[in-house]
Amino acid sequence: MDYQLKGKTALITGSSKGIGKAAAELLHNEGVHVILHGREETSLIKACEKIAGASYVVGDLGSEVGTNRVIEQLKEKPPVDILINNAGIFEPRDFFEIADEDWLRLFQVNVMSGVRLARALMKGMLERNWGRIIFISSESGIQIPSEMVHYGMTKTAQLSVSRGLAELTKGTRVTVNSVLPGPTMSEGVDSFLNDFAQKEGMDRHYFEQEVFFKEVRPTSLIQRFIEPKEVANLIAYVASPLSSATNGAALRVEGGVVKAAY
Repeated sequence: MDYQLKGKTALITGSSKGIGKAAAELLHNEGVHVILHGREETSLIKACEKIAGASYVVGDLGSEVGTNRVIEQLKEKPPVDILINNAGIFEPRDFFEIADEDWLRLFQVNVMSGVRLARALMKGMLERNWGRIIFISSESGIQIPSEMVHYGMTKTAQLSVSRGLAELTKGTRVTVNSVLPGPTMSEGVDSFLNDFAQKEGMDRHYFEQEVFFKEVRPTSLIQRFIEPKEVANLIAYVASPLSSATNGAALRVEGGVVKAAY
């Protein structure tokens, strides 16, 4: 499929693995100049070896200083047409054990990173009268998980920021949307499954197949983990000119976990 993206430049945060990497690979195949991002240069160099022509920026988006470092590096790159705010962290934690610093840490990484990058890049998109900003939120932003309330809070906040920024694009060819994946088999989730199964003295395959979707996400209609590429397919569409009438939307690719018709 031709997404009409040849010649565009995209910054995908948290793109050395998982959903971000899958999105970067798909956009690259559509002729986009991809700028990868991560905290470790070694992993970015390795990722770039598989995406010919891609470049990268390094920095910890969990702080204003780290984000400003990334923004400075972007000044040496082509103007960003597509910003995909994918960088994020999660951690299952009993609510009564979540300290203030943990709430703030997740908010800084999951929410403020996208706020700061949008603040730096959105004006240029409006001046050029074309751009896409995509927040990778989660079904957890709608259906808050009891095992990680602080994570769900940040994903709900992303929906609010995304919709608010969309209001600033009225009458332009810039759009701001959110994509809401469900349980996706990223490296982080894979490690979580291994750790949880080991802690519970349970076979990993049994936990994944027989326990997770019966007890943790029982409302899933597909009853399996989503592949990163399945999420990337929606991201590529939303990033393209083909999605020009989609703005201010929260688009679900969560396997039916959310029990709602709209």
